[in-house]
Amino acid sequence: QVQLVESGGGLVQAGGSLRLSCAASGITFSINAMGWYRQAPGKQRELVATITRSGRTNYADSVKGRFTISRDNAKNTVYLQMNSLKPEDTAVYYCNVKRGWDNYDYWGQGTQVTVSS
Repeated sequence: QVQLVESGGGLVQAGGSLRLSCAASGITFSINAMGWYRQAPGKQRELVATITRSGRTNYADSVKGRFTISRDNAKNTVYLQMNSLKPEDTAVYYCNVKRGWDNYDYWGQGTQVTVSS
């Protein structure tokens, strides 16, 4: 099992910045991709950004140039630096980890990000 603990959400004005962190514990060997997803009220959960163990990244078009994902493999932690935040970035952000030969999904409990206009 893998446990994920997220931190760093909160309320920020448009144009501001936040940094999310997600630390994995438990059976952490064979962790492959790590990433962030978000879900706004009334909408489906969507991919924000992912990063492979080797550091290859992928971003949703809506956040390219504003968000940066990174990871520390030694600490089994993934980060999401969010700059130039917009009200439409308001959502619950979920950490995701894929582990093992079958890339089994593990999810964090979610952290609220609210951007006021």
